[in-house]
Amino acid sequence: MYQNKQALALGTLAFLFFAVIISIGLLMWSWPKYNLYRMEMHGRAALKEAEWSKQILIEEAKAQETASLMQAKARVTLAQAEGEAQIVKAKAEGLADIESAKAAAEANRIIGESLKGNEEYLRYIWIKGLHDGKGERIYIPTEAGLPILEAGRGK
Repeated sequence: MYQNKQALALGTLAFLFFAVIISIGLLMWSWPKYNLYRMEMHGRAALKEAEWSKQILIEEAKAQETASLMQAKARVTLAQAEGEAQIVKAKAEGLADIESAKAAAEANRIIGESLKGNEEYLRYIWIKGLHDGKGERIYIPTEAGLPILEAGRGK
């Protein structure tokens, strides 16, 4: 049995030696192929990453362009709305001025009608105005169109 053990040990040792040699040979054969495969996969990953980065930049540019267009449209719409508001405001102010003028004309008509038969009151107001005046001069045109310059010096 001793010889069997030696033969078995020698056979095992030879098997392990050839297994190691074959393993080293397989590694030497497969290592360059694995490196080539690994580099190819890294290249593909880098290419995909570059494509995605490019796509992201394109989408960001599109979004920015869309936002710029929307802002421009909003500015135009705002300007149009402001213009329309100014037109409406101007029309309203014009109507208010017309109504104010009508009211003033009506007030003047009423005052004019009430003063038509009151010459004594008008003369009283005129005299009171002359009396309340503060050294004012009154220029009265004459027939030649020249004013009498010393009419208010009597005070």
